[in-house]
Amino acid sequence: MSITTQNISDFFIGRQSILDREQNLAGFELLFRSSQQNSAEFLDNVSATCSVINHAFNELGFQTVLGKHRGFINVSEQMLMDDLLELLPKDRVVIELLETIEISDAVIERCNYLKSLGYMLALDDVARYSSNLEPLKDSIDFVKIDLKTAGMERLQSTLDHFKKWPVKLLAEKVDNRAEEKLCLDLGFHLFQGYYFAKPLIITGKRMSHSEIALIQLLGLVISDADTEEIEKIFKQNPGLSFNLLRLTNSAAAGSQAKITSLSSAIMMLGRRQLQRWLQLLAYTNNGTMQFPDPLLQLAAARGKSMELLAKQMPGCTKTMEDHAFMVGIMSLMDTLLCMPLIEIISPLNPPAEIRDALLSRKGPLGNLLAMIEHLESYDMDAANELLHDLAPLDIDKVNQAQLEALAWSNSFEH
Repeated sequence: MSITTQNISDFFIGRQSILDREQNLAGFELLFRSSQQNSAEFLDNVSATCSVINHAFNELGFQTVLGKHRGFINVSEQMLMDDLLELLPKDRVVIELLETIEISDAVIERCNYLKSLGYMLALDDVARYSSNLEPLKDSIDFVKIDLKTAGMERLQSTLDHFKKWPVKLLAEKVDNRAEEKLCLDLGFHLFQGYYFAKPLIITGKRMSHSEIALIQLLGLVISDADTEEIEKIFKQNPGLSFNLLRLTNSAAAGSQAKITSLSSAIMMLGRRQLQRWLQLLAYTNNGTMQFPDPLLQLAAARGKSMELLAKQMPGCTKTMEDHAFMVGIMSLMDTLLCMPLIEIISPLNPPAEIRDALLSRKGPLGNLLAMIEHLESYDMDAANELLHDLAPLDIDKVNQAQLEALAWSNSFEH
C-alpha cells in the first residue's frame, strides 16, 4: 500500500504536553492540522500525518521536536496497515489508533505485529468501553479517554473495564484544575490538555521574595542599569545566583571558559541574553507552582517563536525581536505567579508596544501573540485569520519557527 503525501505548507504543526500524576512532562501529542479554512473539503489525517513525517521529521529528527520524550501520533486504518509506519523510530513514538478504525481481524493482527516489533500503541478518543476492543487488550499500552464525549456520569464504569487491562489510562481534553483533580481521584495515570497553561488567579496574593527579586532584576535590565546594581540584587538571592550560574554554564557549553562568578556570568551573557535568562529563570525558580517544567517549555517555545517570526516582519529591528521574545515569555507569567498580569508587569514599566500586546493583544506583537496562542490551542481558523494580517508571514515560516522554537525549548529540560 502506498500513501500520497501533500506539501508540508498545507499544514500547521502542533505539539501538546502530556503530564504524569506528579505533573511532570511525560510526552507530547504531535498534531497536524489543515491550514485550509474548510478542512472538510481538504485532506484527512492520514495525508497530514504522512506529509509531516515525510517533510519534517525525517529531515529534522524526532530529537528536535520531542527532546527526550515520546511523541503520540494519530494513525487511521489506512496508515496503520502501511509499511511507512515502520519507518518511525519505535523508541520515540506511540502509535495512536483513531476512534474511526474498525476492529477487524486484520487490524488485530497488525497491532500484534507492531507490538512484537517493539512499538507502543494507544487507543485514541475512547468514549466508552466496548467488548469489540477486547482482542486488542494485550497489544495496547495506553487508553486515552476523551472526557468530553465519555461524560463524567459514566466515566467510572468506563474506567472499571479498562483498569483490568495492562495499560496506562490517559485523560484527554482536561480543561481545568477541577477536572484534573477528579481524574487524579479516579486513578488516571496521564493527563493531556491546555489547562496547565491557563491562569489561576488568587485574589490578594503577594509575590514571594525571590519573585520580587526577579521582577526587580528584569526592571533593572530593561532600564539598562549599572552592572553593580544588578549584581547587588543577585547577591541578596543565593538561589537566583546559583540558577544564573548553572544556566549560564549550560549556555556556554563547548567554550573554553567556565562561568564561576556573577560578574563573569553577566559579562558572558550580555544584557540582551541576561534579560532572556531572567525571564526563563522565573519559570524554574518559582516555588508556588507544582509543575513549572511544562509551563517553562511552553513559555520558552512561545517566546522563541515570536522572536523568529518578528525577525521576518517588515522593518524589524533587534529591539523589536527582543520585545517579541519578552511578550511571548511574559504572556504566561500570570499563570506562573497566580496574579493578574497587569500587577506583574507594572513595576517593569515596559514600552507601550509590550504593554499593549500583553494586556490587550494590540499592535503587531499583540496580533503575533494571539496567533501563537490560537495555534497552541489548535484553533486553526482563528490562527489563519490573524496570519492574513501578518503578511509576509505565511504557514511555511510559522511552521519553521515553531519547529526551531520547540528544539530550543527542549534544551531547558533537566
